Amino acid sequence: MQPNEARTHVTVIGALFIGSGAFGVLIGLAVFFMFAGMVATSGDPDAMALLGWLGAILGGAILFLSVPSIVGGIGLLQRRPWARTLGLVLGVLSLLSIPIGTLIGIYTIWALTRPEIEQFLAASARPA
Repeated sequence: MQPNEARTHVTVIGALFIGSGAFGVLIGLAVFFMFAGMVATSGDPDAMALLGWLGAILGGAILFLSVPSIVGGIGLLQRRPWARTLGLVLGVLSLLSIPIGTLIGIYTIWALTRPEIEQFLAASARPA
């Protein structure tokens, strides 16, 4: 694999992670506001309390789980060696998100386990 190929794979994976993380943030906010809307229209105090907590927990969990993808994507775009490890973990976890996440996970694991990528990121980390 040529250095340009390694750069391309790292850039694509970084962009995919940022995109999927940003999508997760949007979904988390949508869940939060959807539940907030249900709370606002409900007249039942018990339902309002339950829906409020449920929306906060679900929306917050989705937001919390999306942040590592954004961090890993930024790290890969900045050619940080630690981002390879985080990327591999995220790649394995994304295998569970059928079908798109599975494809991203397979590509991520295939690319980031290649020695050329590890060498590329290590070389990029050295001071000039």
